[in-house]
Amino acid sequence: MRYTYYPGCSLHATGVSYDKSTRAVFEKVGAELVELEDWNCCGATSYTSVKKTVAYAIAARNLALAEKLGDDVVAPCSACYYVLNKTRTHMAEMPELKEQVNASLAEAGLECNMTVPVRKPLDVLVNDVGLDRVAALQTNSIADFRPACYYGCQIVRPYGAIDEDPEMPMSMEHMFTALGAHPVDYPPKVRCCGGMLIATFPDVAGQLCDDLIDWAVERGANCIVTVCPLCQANLDLLSMNRKRNGNGAQRRIPIMYFTQLIALALGSTPEEVGLKHGLVPVEIEAPRLSNAMVGTSHAHGEEA
Repeated sequence: MRYTYYPGCSLHATGVSYDKSTRAVFEKVGAELVELEDWNCCGATSYTSVKKTVAYAIAARNLALAEKLGDDVVAPCSACYYVLNKTRTHMAEMPELKEQVNASLAEAGLECNMTVPVRKPLDVLVNDVGLDRVAALQTNSIADFRPACYYGCQIVRPYGAIDEDPEMPMSMEHMFTALGAHPVDYPPKVRCCGGMLIATFPDVAGQLCDDLIDWAVERGANCIVTVCPLCQANLDLLSMNRKRNGNGAQRRIPIMYFTQLIALALGSTPEEVGLKHGLVPVEIEAPRLSNAMVGTSHAHGEEA
């Protein structure tokens, strides 16, 4: 299995632990990530507000480069996933837009024909690698983890990245249950964290994040796991700096990437998956499984 890896800007900056843990997990499961050479920023949402055709051309350049390699594109960042898929969809549906974008790309000897899909790492791990394969490679126990699985809003609509039901995705819960963790029931799993409102309307974003953190704590979670670097940054920052509750206690909780927890289960060290980059320390350990358990699938209890 080989994939074209589009890390995007966040994974080279605040989301560096997402990059480290994604690479670690894919290496453990035998899936090759080939970073897209000379990739550029996807444009996120700000470029579209300036000039749409320029924004589409910027995103389409990455797709055109990826088409030369021919492999599925893996985009860990939810904003990158959304923007690249929006570009593919709109160019396919609007011939005039496609013509304008490709006229711009032609200046660099490129052309985008939307021939390679853009996917999330969770999708690849669940549907290509498979839960049985991941569980069979487990070497460390994550039984003490009670994650609240937080998907955010960008990978479930309108370009669903994983589950058919955009309001009740369960892929992360199935993955962590297969690895012996105990995901909690977490109803707000697809609510927005506020996104970039943290910079323009911090009070609004703060309330949204407070609600997400409170719900996780009240459901008995000891960590929140997410698939998005902006969600992780917002929740991590606000979990660290949030107000005290009514009885004077500060309700802090680690905010992890889902790949960090999987990588720990597959034998990576906290240093290798960048746990040190989180603002709220992860104090739960992932001890080595007994020899009798190594190579056993928690999903079905069968020998690998």
